[in-house]
Amino acid sequence: MNNLRPLSPHIQIYRPEMTSTLSITHRLTGVALSMGILMIIYTLYCLASGTTHYLQLQSFFSHWSGKALFLGWSFSFFYHLINGVRHLIWDIGYGFEKETMHASGWGVILVSFAITLKLWAILCY
Repeated sequence: MNNLRPLSPHIQIYRPEMTSTLSITHRLTGVALSMGILMIIYTLYCLASGTTHYLQLQSFFSHWSGKALFLGWSFSFFYHLINGVRHLIWDIGYGFEKETMHASGWGVILVSFAITLKLWAILCY
């Protein structure tokens, strides 16, 4: 067997493109949302367990690390939602032109950040 044969195109050959980067980010935000379900389950547990557990939960969410976790989860939610709408539009058959794909990709990123910032502005003030 000849081990010097060329391999099929490898990931090192390709440049990251907008669509591939957004696709990978969509998958990662899906994983983050799945992990966020554990946070929701723990919140329900603390609510059902009484005052002591609830105060511990409240202390965690008022700490900077709890806020950062919730900020990341909320961005993941909005990004995944808006990118999912983009994919639904693709399923209909629209938006496959190169310029439209780039514009909708930047739109997903900007709208996700804008909605996340708006939510946090409402929550913090």
